Amino acid sequence: MPTLLTTKDLYPHPRQQNYQDIRSEEQCLALFSSHKDTPIERVAFHNIALPQEALQHEFRGCIFLSCKMPHGLKRRFTDSLVFPDMGELFRFQSTLYTAETLYEGYEQGKPETIKTCYDGLVYQHYLQKGKRATDVKETLARTLHDHSISSALHEFLSPYREEDIVGVMGGHGISRLSRQYEDIALISKRLTERGKLMISGGGPGAMEATHLGALMAGRSDGELQEALETLRTAPEFTDPRWLDTAFTVRRTYPQHAFESVGIPTWLYGHEPATPLATRIAKYFDNSIREDGILSLACGGVIYTPGSAGTLQEIFQDAVQNHYLSLGYASPMVFYSRQYWLDEVPVYPLIQELISKGKYLNLLTSLSDRVEDICQAILTFTPARG
Repeated sequence: MPTLLTTKDLYPHPRQQNYQDIRSEEQCLALFSSHKDTPIERVAFHNIALPQEALQHEFRGCIFLSCKMPHGLKRRFTDSLVFPDMGELFRFQSTLYTAETLYEGYEQGKPETIKTCYDGLVYQHYLQKGKRATDVKETLARTLHDHSISSALHEFLSPYREEDIVGVMGGHGISRLSRQYEDIALISKRLTERGKLMISGGGPGAMEATHLGALMAGRSDGELQEALETLRTAPEFTDPRWLDTAFTVRRTYPQHAFESVGIPTWLYGHEPATPLATRIAKYFDNSIREDGILSLACGGVIYTPGSAGTLQEIFQDAVQNHYLSLGYASPMVFYSRQYWLDEVPVYPLIQELISKGKYLNLLTSLSDRVEDICQAILTFTPARG
């Protein structure tokens, strides 16, 4: 009779522990201090300059991602992997971008410098090499960059409960002058103050309003109105002063207690990423970015008026909730009755499909009121399993 294979036969070696991530020189020195007499094993070093002290240690099964190393260090490696700097314009990231790092080189009052700052130069490089690049060095560099962003994002989100991460989806065309923009900012402000981490696609319109609200968390509604007045002097993202006014608000109302994460992409690089997000995870690959937003927003997604991209996200989210892909269904909250009932009647369609059993598990609601939208998110408790 044939012998039945067991799990032990298929996987004879014990499962190894995850890699420890080191992202700064301070963490590196602390690691070296704790391993004075033992080899350093299964550690991933992210885009740092390793100090001379590294020469005093042995490294086993480690990973070095775009690191600068003292001469001779590689002789102390055993079964370790080294991913060098690819020599591209864009950099491997050990942490998420901020407005300052993404827009490094941008000068307020000189809107033309958006083309020569870091973000603008990367976008021009992206277009020149092709949105669908075929050069293996370019595609590998982009993949490593996006991997570094995902790794940094995972590290940043690790202190948060997954049900406290809330997404906002909506169009880039929502004007800073509109009631919708103000309402989205108020919703985001209220939810941030109640412990939610707000994430969005990180661009203009509804996305920017999300990060304005989070930025103003802990301040009065009157201060939010003052910030809106500043932004309304450049109401559309095509206005040359759009970026300047956002930087002015960011500087006038510094935020040290609350965070928000914008997740834009160079695929839509003609739309500037909002500097109002305290953290920015910018990707080359839009599919990773879109799927990531919906997968991260386990606390629910608020759908504000938008066009084709927003519609795609609605049905993608519906599938995820229908199949309980993440273990449970999260709220799908629609803001603007007129838009979702009449102008783009997605909400009635979804309700009809629910009634026919084509969608299961969906938690949907629709309202024009800031209070109702917030309540739908705040009263949600994950029904795992």
